[in-house]
Amino acid sequence: MTTKLIDDMSLYRSWHLAQTEHDAITTEFEWVVLRFNQAFERFCLQLGSTVGLGNLSYQELIILNVIRMQDRPKPVTIIARLLNRDDIPNIQYSLRKLAGLELIVKQKELQGKNYTYSMTDIGRRKLDMYAELRGKLLTDQTSSIDSVDEKLQQTARLISMLTGIYDEAGRISATYSSTFDDE
Repeated sequence: MTTKLIDDMSLYRSWHLAQTEHDAITTEFEWVVLRFNQAFERFCLQLGSTVGLGNLSYQELIILNVIRMQDRPKPVTIIARLLNRDDIPNIQYSLRKLAGLELIVKQKELQGKNYTYSMTDIGRRKLDMYAELRGKLLTDQTSSIDSVDEKLQQTARLISMLTGIYDEAGRISATYSSTFDDE
């Protein structure tokens, strides 16, 4: 027995991204992700501003938190990989800004010619305040949702798998010729 997940497909009939029920469900998911990302970005920026990091962009705040992850120095390639980004020059620009603000320090590896980035005491204190405020405003509230940890783990696994599918679909589409040019 097939269960219809969308009650009224007529709501989607005129939308080019939702020709089938699966298209509509996928598109709804994508729009939820977009709205979530905007809410998450606003939340991060507000936290940053509250703890004295209001001069940072969203991407800079995220990079700063990635550098602090596990309190180990990281090269730009690892930062990019953790964030699923391939725009190394933009990340390097952010790293220069963070270093100029004395939130991180750039260090040459003992062996080789690569550089890593690690937190300064100032950066560590700011992110400690960020984490404390995040706990009070976010995780204290989400902990009241029934089975939230299980739901978050399942959702994280799903989004991680979908990230791989979207990346692969993007790679495949790059091999297509431009058969969809203006006809």
